[in-house]
Amino acid sequence: MMHRSLSPLLAVAALAGCTAGPDYAGPPDLASANANDAFVRAGSAVSEADPVLAEWWGLLDDPELTRLVEAALADNPTLQAAQARIAQARASVMQERAGRLPVIGTQATMVQGRLPGLDIQDSAPPSPGAPAAPQADDDETVSFYNLGLNANWELDFAGGTRRRVEAANAQAAAAVANAEDAKVQLTAEVANAYVNLREAQFRSAQYQAQITLQDEILALTRQRYEQGVLPLFAVDDANAELEQLGSRLAEATADTAVLLDALAILTGRIPGSTSAQLGKAGEVPLPPAQVAVGDPAGLIARRPDIRAAERTIAAASARIGVAEAARFPKLSFMGILGLGGTSPDDIFDVGEFAALAIPQLQWNILDFGRSEASIGQAQAARDEALANYRQTVLAALQDAEQALARFGQQRATLGALARIKLQADRAADLNRQRFTAGAISRADLNRTLRQQQQAGADLVRGKAALTLSWIALQKSLGLGWEARPGAPGG
Repeated sequence: MMHRSLSPLLAVAALAGCTAGPDYAGPPDLASANANDAFVRAGSAVSEADPVLAEWWGLLDDPELTRLVEAALADNPTLQAAQARIAQARASVMQERAGRLPVIGTQATMVQGRLPGLDIQDSAPPSPGAPAAPQADDDETVSFYNLGLNANWELDFAGGTRRRVEAANAQAAAAVANAEDAKVQLTAEVANAYVNLREAQFRSAQYQAQITLQDEILALTRQRYEQGVLPLFAVDDANAELEQLGSRLAEATADTAVLLDALAILTGRIPGSTSAQLGKAGEVPLPPAQVAVGDPAGLIARRPDIRAAERTIAAASARIGVAEAARFPKLSFMGILGLGGTSPDDIFDVGEFAALAIPQLQWNILDFGRSEASIGQAQAARDEALANYRQTVLAALQDAEQALARFGQQRATLGALARIKLQADRAADLNRQRFTAGAISRADLNRTLRQQQQAGADLVRGKAALTLSWIALQKSLGLGWEARPGAPGG
C-alpha cells in the first residue's frame, strides 16, 4: 500500500530532471551564391579583408563628420529609446530568474466566520456548578488572528521556468542587437546627411558663380540687341537661362537648410542649431582607395539585424518549452509562520506560535485542447521567426551586392566626370587666351566659363555619389557599432 502511495510522488519527482521543449540548435545555414564564398559583385576596388567594425566614418578623414557622429551616438533620441528597451529586456530576465525562487512576505490575518452545524465546544455534559453553555450561535463562530510570515514556492519540475528564463535571455540579446542596428542606421544617416550637405553647399556656390557670369552674358546680349546685331529671342534665351539658374540656386539653398536641420535632429538638437557650425562650405569627403568588405559569412555573423533575428528564433524555440511544460503537473508549497490564535491578544503572546504548511499538486488532466493549441501557437511562432531570419539574411546579402554594384558604377562615373572637368578646364584656358587676343567676345568666354563651372559641379556631385555609395556599402556590411563587454550575446 505504501509503495502505491509513493508512486505518483516518484513520478513527479522524476520530472524534475527534465526540461520540456526542443533544445535550440542554432539558425539554418544560408550559403553565398558564389562557389568561392565571396561576394558576387565584388570588383577590383574591394578586398576580402575583414572591414573595420566600428568608427568606419574615421576612414573619410573628416573631423567635422566625426564630431557629428559622436554627438549623434551620445544624444540621439531614437538610440536612447533603444537603450531603454535593453534595460526593459534585462529587467525581464531578472524577473524570470526570480520566479524560480520562493516568495516570502509579511502578513496580518484576521478571520471571522460563521459555519452552521459546526460545534467547536466540548460535547461532554457540564460539571455541577459550571456556568451555562454559550448559545448555539457562538458554537458556530470561528475567529483566527495571525501576524507573521508567508511563503510561496512552485517547483519547476518540467522546466517551464527555465525555458522562460532562456527566452528572456534571448530576447534581451535581441534587444542589444536591435540597439546596435540602430547605431548602424544612425551613423549612416548622419554621414549621408553630411555628404549631401557639403554637395548642396558647393552646388549653391557654383550656381552663384554661374549667375554672375550669366548676368554679364545677358547684359552683353541686350546691348548687342539694342545695337541691332542680335534678334530679340537671343535676349529672351539669355534671360531664361538666368531664371533657370536662379531656380536651381533656390533649390540648392533649400536643400542646405533641410540638411542642416536633419543633422540637428540626428544629433538630438533643435532645428537651426547647427547652422552656425556647418554654415561654411567644406569639401566632400572621399572614401579610401581600397575598401575591405570581407565575405558573406562574415556579414551574416556581423550584421546586428541578422543577430537580432537569430536571437528571436532562440526565444521562440524556448517558448515552445514553456507551452509544453504546462501539460505536466505542478507542485507548489505555501507556508505560514507567526503568532496568533482565536483572540487578538494572542498575536502578542510569544507562546502562541502558529505554523501552517500547505503543499498543492495541480495537473490539468482535461483542458479540452488548450495546451495543444498553445504548443501549436508557439511552434508556429518559431516557424515565423525562422522565415523572418531567412528573409533578413537574404535582404542583407542583397543590400551588400547592390551596394557593391553601385560603388563600382560610381567609381567609373567619377572617372568620366573627372575627364570631362579636365577638358572643360583646358577649354576655359584656351578661350581666355583667345579673348585676350580679341578672337572671341566676353559673352563667348563667359559661356565657356559657365561650362567649366558646371563641369566642376558635376564632378563634386560625382564625388558625393561615390562617397554615398561607399556609406551604403558600410551600412550593408553592418558596420558602425561596437560590442560592449558583458552584453547579452547569442
